[in-house]
Amino acid sequence: MGKVTATRTPLFFQSKLLCISVLYLFTTLFLAFYRSVSPTTCLFRSSPSDPIQSPLFYYPSSYGEHKYAITTHRHSCSSPVFFSDYGMVVGEIHNLCTNSSAFLPALRYLQGKADTFGGNFETQKRFSYFNYSNDEIEVPCGFLKEFPVSDSDRIAMESCNGVVVVSAIFNDHDKIRQPVGLGSQTLVDTCFFMFIDDITLQGLYEHKLIPQNSPDYKVGVWRIVKVFSEKLYENPAMNGVIPKYLVHRLFPHSKFSIWIDAKLQLMVDPLLLIHSLVVSKDVDMAISKHPYYVHTLEEAMATARWKKWSDIDGLTQQMETYCKNGLKPWTTNKLPYTTDVPDSALILRKHGLGSNLFSCLLFNELEGFNPRDQLGFAFVRDKMNPKLKLNMFEVEVFEKIVVEYRHNLKKTGNVKAVSSGGGVSKKTKRERSHGHLVLTDSSCQNYLLKMWGESHS
Repeated sequence: MGKVTATRTPLFFQSKLLCISVLYLFTTLFLAFYRSVSPTTCLFRSSPSDPIQSPLFYYPSSYGEHKYAITTHRHSCSSPVFFSDYGMVVGEIHNLCTNSSAFLPALRYLQGKADTFGGNFETQKRFSYFNYSNDEIEVPCGFLKEFPVSDSDRIAMESCNGVVVVSAIFNDHDKIRQPVGLGSQTLVDTCFFMFIDDITLQGLYEHKLIPQNSPDYKVGVWRIVKVFSEKLYENPAMNGVIPKYLVHRLFPHSKFSIWIDAKLQLMVDPLLLIHSLVVSKDVDMAISKHPYYVHTLEEAMATARWKKWSDIDGLTQQMETYCKNGLKPWTTNKLPYTTDVPDSALILRKHGLGSNLFSCLLFNELEGFNPRDQLGFAFVRDKMNPKLKLNMFEVEVFEKIVVEYRHNLKKTGNVKAVSSGGGVSKKTKRERSHGHLVLTDSSCQNYLLKMWGESHS
């Protein structure tokens, strides 16, 4: 009879601890690889091959540039953004900027003089420009008064002929924050302009961020432009609306722009953003969805409830005017527009007919009613012709592109400081104590019934 030979278990498998450790290692590596290629990651990017490593500016500790960041906790993303190779992006955007035919036809603007910067036209007069069916039409688009900046700043603005990144701080409401993740070529092809008023300028003097005897100011990448805002609007938020929506007129030779509220810090190279969110999508404009609201009246009610605008009577009149003239709640019938309410703190534009017309029309609504731009956004977008090609990207993407910080917590005089994106205005009109819109028996009843999902016979 033959011998039965026992098979010995290799020493490697005799150690339970070692086996568990190896299993843990491979599981961790697999999960890391899966996460890197799965759609739960919002940004797939090819970083600039030669990113700028050194700090763009050294702030004094007293300035507190990076205090009070607002953290987010989203861990998934339903619509990730893909970035092309940085070198390829630089070349493609450069070629687009030198091809003026890509931005035609050009919009014609109404010329003349008026008591206000935008002319403050009557409602039906403003609406008459929504149907742009003739290239000979001159559209009102601000500048019916001079935009009061220095000659050297004006020359610099007109010399920017590629991509421009624009922000504004009025009433010393925010900090100047430097962008992160720039490629070395970006500072060659991109202009950065920050518009401020005298109150903000005095704060920069106090922190010694800029010298008082210099004719031109610069803080890091940002060229600082002082606006003599007393010659414009009494409300600082309305003055901030000018560079936010009329950037194509302030920089007449620029081809693309990014507006970024001063409460935000840009975390991705602007050329990569323009290419991924605008150029590759073949759209006029890109803007984030609002994190909470879908319908315009939801935003209007929140504006009243949280007193983001004190003139409740004016808000009611604005909403009733829009309802009478065809404002409807969002439904799938509005696709490809996926919501009626954006987060307008970050706006990316191609300076062509669609984007420029939309910006002019919306600016006129802001002057006609109030600077809360989310309230007029869907009405202008839905009513204008030709239609705006719009990329409304996910909130999760927005939160990867920028970091949001809290505003400066202080008051200036008797008026609460306000940012360029809006805020509490000087109370020149009666504020209702309840802080709610009263739309009972109004022209917005059909809107409300549809928004709340009720049937209406």
